[in-house]
Amino acid sequence: MAIQRPDVSWLCGEYAWEYYCFMYIRATPQEVVARLGGHWEDFKPGPFPGDPDRYPGPGERLGVTSLGDWTFVFDPDWLGTDENVVRRLSKGTRLVSQAALGVKGVDYFYWCDDGEIKFCFAADEGYMMEPPAELAATMAQIDRLYPPLALPHDGPAFLLVEHLTGIMPTEQLLKGSTLMWGVVPVPTKS
Repeated sequence: MAIQRPDVSWLCGEYAWEYYCFMYIRATPQEVVARLGGHWEDFKPGPFPGDPDRYPGPGERLGVTSLGDWTFVFDPDWLGTDENVVRRLSKGTRLVSQAALGVKGVDYFYWCDDGEIKFCFAADEGYMMEPPAELAATMAQIDRLYPPLALPHDGPAFLLVEHLTGIMPTEQLLKGSTLMWGVVPVPTKS
């Protein structure tokens, strides 16, 4: 099936001028919060930020919600770009993480299965490894849809998320979700 360019103008025009990090983990929200060292009972419901000026910053609360069998994490600390964190969160399951700082053209993308990084795109370094065979058809379609050197946050990362999770993170889906908001400890460097 041919894929279409997703409309990410709502995100790139608002949030990506600051930054964002979205993680998708095939686990329950309670499991994800516990793996991050948080306490589920301390999390309180609230909406996806509708105003980029109210976007949480580093050290502030992160939001989690269930999207089918997956937990979506709206991450203000870019935990989804820390290889130790993504490996730990993916133990026994799958994790996909996308992060962008649009104003500087900085992107990160991770796909991990059971603690192993399967594919990674990191900021100015580009692809950290060759895309695996499982991504070949999707990467070929992305190459047909986008000009060379297209920034992942301009659409390609969203297509990879959809391929790996079955979730297309649209404005309607995310802004229509109630997230549970709370603080998790800053991970220790090992």
